[in-house]
Amino acid sequence: MWTVKGVGLGVVAFSLSLELIGWLLRRLRPERPRNEVLFFPSELACVEHLYTLPASAAPSASAAPSHSCLCSLPHGVETSFSRFLRHLMSASSSLDLCVFAFSNMDLSRAVLVLHSRGVTVRVLSDKDYIAITGSQIGVLRKAGICVRSNRNSVHMHHKFAVVDGRLLLTGSLNWTLNAVQNNMENILITEEPDLVRPFIKEFGRLWEHSDPVRRQKPAARVDAGTQD
Repeated sequence: MWTVKGVGLGVVAFSLSLELIGWLLRRLRPERPRNEVLFFPSELACVEHLYTLPASAAPSASAAPSHSCLCSLPHGVETSFSRFLRHLMSASSSLDLCVFAFSNMDLSRAVLVLHSRGVTVRVLSDKDYIAITGSQIGVLRKAGICVRSNRNSVHMHHKFAVVDGRLLLTGSLNWTLNAVQNNMENILITEEPDLVRPFIKEFGRLWEHSDPVRRQKPAARVDAGTQD
């Protein structure tokens, strides 16, 4: 009888050991960077609940929770746009946004919500598009968000965002309603450091180059009497 009990306890101990080893291996194994591709046009669905999710919950939530929104759009549906918005709303410290066209009011609202949470937001946009009717850049500026535009005649045609210096969102998608709902577009979302770092560097270069203080500095005057 004791032999049977001993064997039983040994089997239980062996099973627990295997579970413990598996748990330790999962803990020690380095997490793979997040990589995701989204395609547009996106299906229409309510995204109201995403504006109230905490930053820590935004990227991992897989389905829309129940909420009190009474709009006519489908609820509880995950779409390309809702996934994109989740990643954007996951910012907890910084958001660097470099985009040519920005007229989508849902995305503008997301940036404003992040700004209200204390997230440091910097926006780079094209100097010509900023003045177009419907552009949300003026709305962001009025809210106190720092916005800069390119200084030269070349269009600033980038479409990327860097979230917390770790997550890159980039692709063909302009931040417009037409692009989200009607155009064939793509967005790549990645945490791969080798891909994120060059975009951080490019944003820093463009941000410095677009500094309005630099524009106001007068060119050095050359005294005609000292010329050779």
